[in-house]
Amino acid sequence: MPNLNLQKAALLISAGEPRQFPAHPIPQIALSGRSNVGKSSLINTLLGRKALARVSQAPGKTITVNFYDVDKKLFLVDLPGYGFAKRPPQEKEKWSALTDGYFTANKNIDRVALILQLVDLKVGPTKDDVMMLDYLTQTGLPFAVVATKADKLNKTERAKALAALATHPAIPTDTPVIPFSALNGEGKEEVWKTIFAHADIK
Repeated sequence: MPNLNLQKAALLISAGEPRQFPAHPIPQIALSGRSNVGKSSLINTLLGRKALARVSQAPGKTITVNFYDVDKKLFLVDLPGYGFAKRPPQEKEKWSALTDGYFTANKNIDRVALILQLVDLKVGPTKDDVMMLDYLTQTGLPFAVVATKADKLNKTERAKALAALATHPAIPTDTPVIPFSALNGEGKEEVWKTIFAHADIK
């Protein structure tokens, strides 16, 4: 691992509008996915913390873009979760404006080194996931798919689900697909390797 002190990781800001996005000249790794797919759990696992990123008991409750500063060398950026059916229309609009703003009104869009698109391996890509994957493909930004909750499938189900992801029409053929489990840490090293391959960290 490059010279990155994971003990020096902290939430810098929960931005409720694009003008609050920090302009620090360090690489940004954004996490995208539907509500309850495991973004907070992935952040906590990557950083070796139990509760730096709060796991919401009410999916879709938080509509902010959370910037986690890792050793002043990298931002892990938690985008608000989508696809939560019970969210009121005005909150859906806020989600759309914030997430769209991250890609279109981000002063440091050139520092977005990688998007980690989270997909529940057991559920597979939802309609909302496919829309997001299509959007990411259109932006031209590099992205990898993190297949969360991999521990919930048996060996046969897992192989079938991973094969379906690898051949999904919304996922370009050269896109990394990484099985991940917050329960047993599977995929943690692979996710870090993918981040370091895209972020220029010495």
